[in-house]
Amino acid sequence: METITNGLQWFVNLGASVMLPIILFIFALFFKIKPSKAFKSGLTIGIGFIGLNLIIGLLTKNLGPAAQDMVKNFGLHLGTIDIGWPAASAIAYGTVLGSLAIPVGVLANVVLLFFGLTKTLDVDVWNYWHIAFTGSLVYIVSHDFALGLFTMVVHVMIIYLLADMAAPAIQKTYGLEGISFPQGASAPGYLLALPLNWLMDRIPGINKIKLTPETIQKKMGIFGDSGVMGLIIGIVIGVLARYDITKTLQLGVSTAAILILMPRMVSLLMEGLAPISEGANTFVKAKFPGRDLYIGMDSALAAGNSTVLSSALILVPLTLIIAVITPGNSVLPFGDLATLPYMIAVMAAVFRGDIFRTIIGGIVNIVASLYIASWVAPLVTQSAKAAHFAMQGNSSISVLSDGGVWTTWVIVGLGKIMSWGGIGIIGIVTLAIMVWYNKFRSKKLVKAN
Repeated sequence: METITNGLQWFVNLGASVMLPIILFIFALFFKIKPSKAFKSGLTIGIGFIGLNLIIGLLTKNLGPAAQDMVKNFGLHLGTIDIGWPAASAIAYGTVLGSLAIPVGVLANVVLLFFGLTKTLDVDVWNYWHIAFTGSLVYIVSHDFALGLFTMVVHVMIIYLLADMAAPAIQKTYGLEGISFPQGASAPGYLLALPLNWLMDRIPGINKIKLTPETIQKKMGIFGDSGVMGLIIGIVIGVLARYDITKTLQLGVSTAAILILMPRMVSLLMEGLAPISEGANTFVKAKFPGRDLYIGMDSALAAGNSTVLSSALILVPLTLIIAVITPGNSVLPFGDLATLPYMIAVMAAVFRGDIFRTIIGGIVNIVASLYIASWVAPLVTQSAKAAHFAMQGNSSISVLSDGGVWTTWVIVGLGKIMSWGGIGIIGIVTLAIMVWYNKFRSKKLVKAN
């Protein structure tokens, strides 16, 4: 088992730009795509991911220091530091239980696909750290290793279910045909956005506001252009960070570049994914008539969308202000400020790419995330110590993204209160919805069509 785990860890450590092309090349051959076409698709995906990571790196490099300076300028002092998802993933995979997340996630995916309980073929195995995170937290509160493993299975079932449900909106809004987002920090936003969107559809005045990149450009001309919007947002952030004129203008141009280049990298990646997605669906429909297959990818594919990125950049200073004025919050947003595009990616799809609704939904999400991240902070701190994570002098740490998502609150909360019974209830409810959604509902849709 240790040899297998070490081998899987080595494979994951290759990085998405190497790992995903290999996985997708193998899947492409399985789906009877010509080897030359499969190889070219896999290589294109790898190139696309390198480009995407370069742009995300540019975002983090520029936004991170600006966020730090805003924290200093606003004089923020809260007891728990948000360490961000990179550190959280290291903690999650750093435990013995967390090291088993990848084989657990892959096995669960295969079983659910075999029985037709999910449409998502998850190729983004790195993101199984999300289930390692909750599994480790439940283990901390229960001291039951088997319950931690069971928690990971139940959590990944929830993620696949939400990914399936959100896929139509994602594909329509972002033009990502045959793609779903089984990402633990993004997919739960679907259930948060649905009631908010329903409510805003029924509030007089609010339901008349249509603020998409297209309508902004139509009404504001050049000021609605993605590059110009990025320039303006970057300059505003630079002013709030109290940068000098040189650094402010550099941040503005860098932000403009991000808004222009990110969608182009996503297009390149989709160019490689398209043949594999088409081949996969052709194969599935031939073997299992009436069934569809989605390729499960990271929500980074939506991070370059103008609505997502513009809304996330606007939410950065708002998040710091919200953290200060929210009663009972103890978390200082820091590491995950650059992760805001991931947190709102699925929500923006539900809001049909509307920037106004995405910002409102993002604010609601951030408030909820701050409370949950504050609640879970002692467990994250304990888990970090168990994984021998360097605390950098901090006595309390948390994570705004995964530590603050509602699935963490439900899973860890019920696991803490009811142990096996709590996680079992979540698992039964999730399985029942999966059966309804993928079996009975799908049959009704087929008959209707």
